[in-house]
Amino acid sequence: TLQRQLQQSDCQNALMKKVFDTHMLFLQINQSAAALKHVFAALRLFVGKFPSAFFQGQADLCGSLCYEILKCCNHRSRSTQTEASALLYFFMRKNFEFNKQKSIVRSHLQLIKAVSQLIADAGIGGSRFQHSLAIINNFANGDKQMKNVNFPAEVKDLTKRIRTVLMATAQMKEHEKDPEMLVDLQYSLANSYASTPELRRTWLESMAKIHARNGDLSE
Repeated sequence: TLQRQLQQSDCQNALMKKVFDTHMLFLQINQSAAALKHVFAALRLFVGKFPSAFFQGQADLCGSLCYEILKCCNHRSRSTQTEASALLYFFMRKNFEFNKQKSIVRSHLQLIKAVSQLIADAGIGGSRFQHSLAIINNFANGDKQMKNVNFPAEVKDLTKRIRTVLMATAQMKEHEKDPEMLVDLQYSLANSYASTPELRRTWLESMAKIHARNGDLSE
């Protein structure tokens, strides 16, 4: 059956990628708020049925989904923002359950990477996006089933880190012409990711480029 084919190799297969890309297409092409509601419902079913496609093996699908949902968290329609925030919360919760209630490391990492990408691509970070982050925190606070585990704290830590990245990026724009201040901001951001080497490396590489551009080779 189709379901068995999709589950081959722990859901890491070409057919799964095609089905996933079809779902993503509905988010990438402009839709009405009513249509998006159905797209979010379909994605909830999809993630619920095939969690290993997102939380195991390659992180490509997880990263792409995080990027598209975050874009919808910045949508002009309040109902779409709320739906996207609910889907994102559900996605993180599934990650936590998939990891036997230990952590949401994968979705945390992919969401921060997606935020960094979206700052460049779509200029997120305004009041609409902040409203969505607040909705996600409210879900974490009100989730009675997760009251006695570490999940709500992990969600709050993630939203706090997203805000830190947004603030730091805004400050970096202000200090574009001051390379020393710019590098200082990037260094403090890199240090805040001491426990996540992949993200720390991203910011350290960015610092290295600035030093090389300015001829500060000793730095």
